[in-house]
Amino acid sequence: MLMFTLADTVRQGQAETLKQLGFGPVERSHRIVGSGARWRLRNYSGSVPGPPLLIVAAPIKRPYIWDLAPSASAVRYCLRQHLGTYLLEWTPPSSGDGGAGLEEYANRAIKEAIDKISNETGGTKPFLMGHSLGGTIAAIFAALHPNSARGLILLSAPLVFQPGTSQFRDALVSVVPSTLTEWDVVPGSLLSQISAMASPRTFVWSRLADAASSLLDSRALEIHTRVERWALDEVALPGRLVYEMLQWLYREDRFFRAALRIGHRTVGPSHLTLPTLAVANTSDEIAPPASIAPFMDAMPGVDVRLIEYSGEVGVGFQHLAILVGRRAYTAVWPEIMSWLKARR
Repeated sequence: MLMFTLADTVRQGQAETLKQLGFGPVERSHRIVGSGARWRLRNYSGSVPGPPLLIVAAPIKRPYIWDLAPSASAVRYCLRQHLGTYLLEWTPPSSGDGGAGLEEYANRAIKEAIDKISNETGGTKPFLMGHSLGGTIAAIFAALHPNSARGLILLSAPLVFQPGTSQFRDALVSVVPSTLTEWDVVPGSLLSQISAMASPRTFVWSRLADAASSLLDSRALEIHTRVERWALDEVALPGRLVYEMLQWLYREDRFFRAALRIGHRTVGPSHLTLPTLAVANTSDEIAPPASIAPFMDAMPGVDVRLIEYSGEVGVGFQHLAILVGRRAYTAVWPEIMSWLKARR
């Protein structure tokens, strides 16, 4: 583990070098309005009169991928749409503090953050939005607490982990070492290496191809380089959370099979009754449409919608295209906002 902990430090140093060259995040100002043992709640909007929106960041990497630069920022886009924008970020564990799992992340933390937002907004329920595993966690919470939010927006967030759903899923469960479950805190660089081994096309070759395709487009190259800097900014995760995500979700597909037990409840698609919008990038191997559509088909409500789009150049990873891509903000985000506004 020491080797990977040192690798985290080295990669963070490389990230700092890129930051000094002008490729660090350019985040909008915000206030920390709440915190817990493993989370902090950002408020970007002050007292905006619009409906509140809680963004649930993925626990892997840093949350500024939501606000990478003024030209590539989901946070700023939501603010321009007059949404009361909050973001739930996760604080890295220290040695001996790796016992937090899905109960803490997908249940308690989000519930406490929503309670804080409710206090600030006079009891108004927020919409929930999450990308990647942040969306998966948000969906689990929504199944546990269907009356806590007004709607759910999932961006490239896998919900189905059956064999054959994606090449990334199948490769990941085959390369993850069994000893990983014994670690108290898992270094981020180890997770990055495992992901690259599971899908070299996504994490190596497609990134190189994207860089080459961006060379003649200064805007695309800038965002690509900022994404590369973000990818180097490693953060450790609790060993228990890593184990439960890999074992309960990726290996056993418990959420889709309605066998995911969190606390005293067991949840699955039939428990997710919120209006739900999902976006899937057809070029994304991590969360392809096949990892989302079957779950939505199994949900009991009729107010569900899946938007598919084909990705773009200058985003580093296609898995991030919905958050940093130019075409995403001109073609997809207006549809997201129309859906949300129709459910105010």
